[in-house]
Amino acid sequence: MFRVRKAPSEEHTLANYAYVNRSDFDDKQIKHVRVNPGPAHHYIFSIRNDGSIKPGEIAFGVPHRKWAALSLDQEVRVTPFTFQQSEYVGSMILTADFNAKKNVTSEPLNADLMAREFSIQFGGQAFSKGMQMAFRFEDKEKNKTHTLSLVVKSIEGFDIGKAAAAASGASNTDSSATKPKQIEAGELLPNSVIVFDKEEGSMLNLIGKSKGKSAYRSIINPDWDFQQMGIGGLDTEFSHIFRRAFASRVFPPEFIEQLGMKHVRGILLFGPPGTGKTLMARQIGKMLNAREPKIVNGPQILDKYVGESESNVRKLFADAEEEWRRCGANSGLHIIIFDEIDAICKQRGSMAGSSSVHDTVVNQLLSKMDGVEQLNNILVIGMTNRRDMIDEALLRPGRLEVQMEVSLPDETGRLQILKIHTARMREYNKMDPNVDLEDISKRTKNFSGAELEGLVRAAQSSAMNRLVKAGGKAQADPDAIEKLAINSGDFDYALENDIKPAFGRSDESLNRFLSRGMIVWGPEVTKILDEGSLLAATVKNPENSGFRTVVLAGAAKTGKTSLAAQMAKSSDFPFVKVISPEDTVGFSESAKCMALKKAFEDAKRSKLSVLLIDNLERLIDYHPVGPRYSNLVIQALLVLLNAPPPAGHRLFVIATSSDRMFLRDMGLMDVFGDVIDIPKLTTAGQMMNVIQESNIYSDDQLPMIEQKLASICRGEGFHGVGIKHLLELIESARQCEADYRVPTLLNMMEGLALNLYR
Repeated sequence: MFRVRKAPSEEHTLANYAYVNRSDFDDKQIKHVRVNPGPAHHYIFSIRNDGSIKPGEIAFGVPHRKWAALSLDQEVRVTPFTFQQSEYVGSMILTADFNAKKNVTSEPLNADLMAREFSIQFGGQAFSKGMQMAFRFEDKEKNKTHTLSLVVKSIEGFDIGKAAAAASGASNTDSSATKPKQIEAGELLPNSVIVFDKEEGSMLNLIGKSKGKSAYRSIINPDWDFQQMGIGGLDTEFSHIFRRAFASRVFPPEFIEQLGMKHVRGILLFGPPGTGKTLMARQIGKMLNAREPKIVNGPQILDKYVGESESNVRKLFADAEEEWRRCGANSGLHIIIFDEIDAICKQRGSMAGSSSVHDTVVNQLLSKMDGVEQLNNILVIGMTNRRDMIDEALLRPGRLEVQMEVSLPDETGRLQILKIHTARMREYNKMDPNVDLEDISKRTKNFSGAELEGLVRAAQSSAMNRLVKAGGKAQADPDAIEKLAINSGDFDYALENDIKPAFGRSDESLNRFLSRGMIVWGPEVTKILDEGSLLAATVKNPENSGFRTVVLAGAAKTGKTSLAAQMAKSSDFPFVKVISPEDTVGFSESAKCMALKKAFEDAKRSKLSVLLIDNLERLIDYHPVGPRYSNLVIQALLVLLNAPPPAGHRLFVIATSSDRMFLRDMGLMDVFGDVIDIPKLTTAGQMMNVIQESNIYSDDQLPMIEQKLASICRGEGFHGVGIKHLLELIESARQCEADYRVPTLLNMMEGLALNLYR
């Protein structure tokens, strides 16, 4: 039997041991003992030898005596104790309070530092559920010392042996071996998880990941609504962003810690201009219970003074860092929005001849987002039209991890956007109820959100223009203002004259190519157009790959460009882009490659696109003498023509060439899936179909012209005439007097035959 004594000093009490003489128990051999004050109770303590304790005595600090209800001089039974393999502390929750009222402070205590200090001080000791103890915490950051009163609230243990076997891959291991389970007592391991909970009614303020459960505010604002936020057509994008970036923030911090999970800290929104990237980023702050977002235009970061640009980046993160140090996981979310982020985050080393300012700004941003000191209370949202220009290190997981393309809205999205921008007009009866927004959404293919807003604004301007009185002064008719209503005609006028989509149809170019109309001079033309329609239908079909290429090959002036334009126009695709040599006059080889790349990228952003590449020879500077051609442009074409569009996007490429041999020699013949030959007009009947369409000859003159043309066609030197060439001859004859038109045309045809013969 042992007699209870008090611990020799306060330091002994803070060490959390029971003290015995070495002659009774040697702490080199025996680490823990079981103390039985009576037959119904026992308590486990770790022991240390102390020379001031006599044999037959055991000393405890005040917290231990209070917990075990021990009085001085009380006799207790003490026996050695050893924990089993299943009795080790996996995690332990302790309630904490200040040890004395005079030590109370409102300053937050970092629970992470407390847990680390606790593990250092008490590693290897025995702890039991309900144990009371004193803990001295030295806050080295603030150079202060706090004495706390702790009580063990719960202990979760695990079987070390079975866990090790499971880790080594043993097949017969119980799958539940590594699962945590409640135990009454256990030995603290160096890697045991320590969690501090504030004692009820305590003034203690804990921060850090090692604090217990507390009131948690959901990150998602329950009142948010897309329509009220003025966002339309972006439901899919918001759903994806929510799943990746915000869903984890709905859960309490302690659950996220159990998963060992880090929140997404960066989102990159990229896509064509006007699709709602900036609007989306601005409204995210309203959707979340977060601090007011900091919105920064990329160029604002840059400064002419050395080091100031990097300092500007650090200032953006300063508030988040300070709050994270003070509140830990309970810190509010800080959102930083970078508009035109490509202005400051270009590929490092890409700006030859400039100073290294851009590189150091990128480095600073990289270290702040996912450097040595990691913040879990920030969300950086970057927006750009040029994702390809951004440094790759910024796009990896842990930084701008979620990358979302904000593309052009579909028909449902366009209807949502139109309803948003006309809501106020409908509320105040300023829009004719006969305006069919669904019909407008169908007619505005490839309009971006900004262009749809511009369309509504243009329709409003058109309606207001009706009320402006004509005269020397521009003034509105006050009597008619109240009756103003935007009607369908206003939208029709705006669509026709004011707003054209940036990713729409190149109708001006197509109409220029079709200025003479489409003359079907024979069944050959019908067959060619039917082949084009079949290819367009193949591209549209969702069961197919959605990518076809075709080249129209034929002699000069055979109408290849007009036929290609008619194919593009008949396809009824919302995006039609024309690339012609005249658009690249004076361009260097690199500039032509960039123009081609941009045209293909723009086409691939639309769901349905036609790309018309006119006159391939001139585009690559081909000339048979030399030969001279641009290898860079050819290689760019070979790569681009072999690259299919993204999933869900469909692309139809139509090209024209005047030299089939050129296509074969340059290797372009193999990259086009289809080749359509464009023939010349070789019979009098074919040519008469064109001449009749011109309406410059009388019915009496036509038989004589046909007879003469038949004679020319039978000549050995005549190999046909291109329709464009024939139309030019007819236009020349049109300028003559009526009596001279027939001989003028026939003479030119005879001259053409002679030139071809030679």
